[in-house]
Amino acid sequence: MDFSCPGFAVLATEHLLCNSNPAGNCVPWPRREYWSARQPSTDLSLFFFAMAKDQKTTKRSTLSDVITREYTIHLHKHVFGKSFKKRTPTAVKAVKAFAQKAMGTSDVRLDPALNKALWSRGVKNTPHRIRVRIARKRNDDEDAKEKLYSYVTYVPVTNFKGLETTIVDDE
Repeated sequence: MDFSCPGFAVLATEHLLCNSNPAGNCVPWPRREYWSARQPSTDLSLFFFAMAKDQKTTKRSTLSDVITREYTIHLHKHVFGKSFKKRTPTAVKAVKAFAQKAMGTSDVRLDPALNKALWSRGVKNTPHRIRVRIARKRNDDEDAKEKLYSYVTYVPVTNFKGLETTIVDDE
């Protein structure tokens, strides 16, 4: 086997080979060990770990952020391969999970029009993409666990080409 290609680095080490002679003297025996050059160096990974540990991250408060954004959710990647009777329920859960991740609130409420749009083609044939408007709002209840909640509404569009995430001005 030829290890002279540039993908391998050679490290020559000396190991002691003890002979079974009565004097018991050991002679050094050169041995080569081969490592792949694609493995990351431990020194470099320790450097990045130390650099990331030194940086202080401050968590921003989302209490003052009452904002509304429009997103396009690609539902097909969530329902592809699911059994037919679970497709639209999985899509509803995927919309809730997307809103929870995008807005950072655990309380997510869906508009009935969004629910109708998801279920419009039945349980088997969910839309591949859907355009939604997610609004992060203050919770007015006195005894609410969360101070903010997300309200997800349906935005009807004819074509999804060229649409990006946009911030909507609150009316």
